[in-house]
Amino acid sequence: MSRTTEDVAPGSPGADVPPPPALSHGLKQRHLSMIALGGVIGAGLFVGSGAGIAAAGPSIVVAYAVSGLLVMLVMRMLGEMSAAYPSSGSFSAHAERAVGPWAGFTAGWSFWVLLCTAVGLEGIAAAKIMTGWLPGTPEWAWVALFMVAFCAANLAAVRNFGEFEFWFAALKVGAIALFLAIGVLAITGVLPGSDSPGLTNLTGEGGFLPNGGEGLVIGLLASVFAYGGLETVTIAAAESKDPVRGVASAVRTAMWRIALFYIGSMAVIVTLVPWDSKAVVEKGPYVATLDHLGIPGAGALMNVVVLVALLSAMNANVYGASRIAYSLVERGQGPQALGRVSGGVPRVAVLASSVFGFGCVLLSYWRPEDVFPWLLNMIGAVILVVWIFIAVSQLRLRRQLERESPERLAVRMWAFPVLTWVALAGMLAIFVLMAREPDTRVQLYSTGGMTLFLAAVGYARQRARAGS
Repeated sequence: MSRTTEDVAPGSPGADVPPPPALSHGLKQRHLSMIALGGVIGAGLFVGSGAGIAAAGPSIVVAYAVSGLLVMLVMRMLGEMSAAYPSSGSFSAHAERAVGPWAGFTAGWSFWVLLCTAVGLEGIAAAKIMTGWLPGTPEWAWVALFMVAFCAANLAAVRNFGEFEFWFAALKVGAIALFLAIGVLAITGVLPGSDSPGLTNLTGEGGFLPNGGEGLVIGLLASVFAYGGLETVTIAAAESKDPVRGVASAVRTAMWRIALFYIGSMAVIVTLVPWDSKAVVEKGPYVATLDHLGIPGAGALMNVVVLVALLSAMNANVYGASRIAYSLVERGQGPQALGRVSGGVPRVAVLASSVFGFGCVLLSYWRPEDVFPWLLNMIGAVILVVWIFIAVSQLRLRRQLERESPERLAVRMWAFPVLTWVALAGMLAIFVLMAREPDTRVQLYSTGGMTLFLAAVGYARQRARAGS
């Protein structure tokens, strides 16, 4: 199926623009399967979950379970649309088709900013690990090295991205499976040299809810943003030989992957390690757990896995940002230069996304007190904005598909439309919770400002095209 055909919604501004050369179909099913599997084991899980544990205590398990249910619903909705309309623009193209060009413009460019900024943040985190191993080396040089490596890999061919992610994901999956196995052995008292902690860490030190409902809310908000990155597989599927099969397989296995990797990991960590241990935040919860068990070298090895997770996220975000930009241009929603394709790769978009990401890194050094925090706040709630576009788009496209092309419904949203409305209500509830918390309120307002600005620009462009 042609990506050009699917990316341009009928009647959209891009419908009368000559299509650029198509993307390649270089991703294999094994690439998609491992991208889907490894996509749920991201930097947010390894690096960001420590702050959530410190806030919520053992109740972080509940926080991840609640947010995990919401993510499952979002992925099911996105999977339904992506299987019906495979597109490198994913939710942006779906929003344009369902709501209008302004919605595709808003969802796409806000997500592009998020991905490019995330590339820089992940590069900084990876560089800190490297400077910890090699003291005296400059952080910015490591970030530049990583950025050049992944930019070059993404410039060459899409199969390079696929191969990088295949092996990155294989290592992450193997490491998390080994971690869970060791954790279960330790909890049951079978692991040599360790005694079962029983329920001590779950009920002691303030109990299951040591910081009350407020701590649970903070943990819930932290867990929601740890799930970012799951959308990449629906973007990547458009460059595979069988996008429908790839999306359907990824979505159908999402439930057990989220339950096992996220919720299972949190349960193991808070059972084995006191939630208020400083090491949980300073070293990261996975390293702290293995060090607590006294397994020689295990903590250092987990640091390698964390580094791989960060590099994997950088690679995936460079890829995702370039494809979102390409799709937007293909639909007449951005500067034509970003849509140039050679060798099946949108190379200008790859370069632009990498440069923007490295620019964010430089801002973290040059303007750490004002511009950089402003940028971080601006992307703080983008993922929720994207999820709302996904839910609204699915509500509208499902009815259209049932009327016009029921054979396209290879993946179906559960209990439609009830669970779609439940998911929307959950997203709005998270917005309310963010408005209540001082630390997240500024993120909500900053993201809201960017979203309104992009929506206004997108709507003005839509009106201008309609008038011409």
